[in-house]
Amino acid sequence: MDYTLYLEKFYLAASEIPEETLSKYRLELSVGTILESVALKVYKPEWSGDLLSPLNAVGRIFFSIWVNDETIRKNKIYYNIHALKLRALKDYKIPARDFAQNFRKEFLLYQKDWPNVSVDYGPLTLMQGWIELNIDDIEKNIHELAQKFFKISFIIDRILERYKK
Repeated sequence: MDYTLYLEKFYLAASEIPEETLSKYRLELSVGTILESVALKVYKPEWSGDLLSPLNAVGRIFFSIWVNDETIRKNKIYYNIHALKLRALKDYKIPARDFAQNFRKEFLLYQKDWPNVSVDYGPLTLMQGWIELNIDDIEKNIHELAQKFFKISFIIDRILERYKK
């Protein structure tokens, strides 16, 4: 995998997202390499157990779009929402399976807008899907997936509110 090429494409996609949009949804972006993948992550610090280091917190929720050698061989870009070790979120008392079930129940209303998506995972992966990888359109495709997530991010806030201590 050409990490330099994909990092450049992912950074370009992230730079196309206006700061006003991120501010409106109170979301933040991160582009980097993790587990031999190039990824864009979208998150809120308050969706983590560590406000100062939300991407490295033990407990955290985030949306991710990524490619790696395997996805490139399959000609796909993958995306998902992870909810990792929710018991580590200090301001909440969250049974992980309950959170996943509640998210999926609300997500069903929006599922048709997400290509090749499935919610048939354990409690750590709330949903996951893929789109076709076309290197010429990758920035546009990443941007569109991020926009879709912005529109459903309120679901996470609404469900977290139920579990506030």
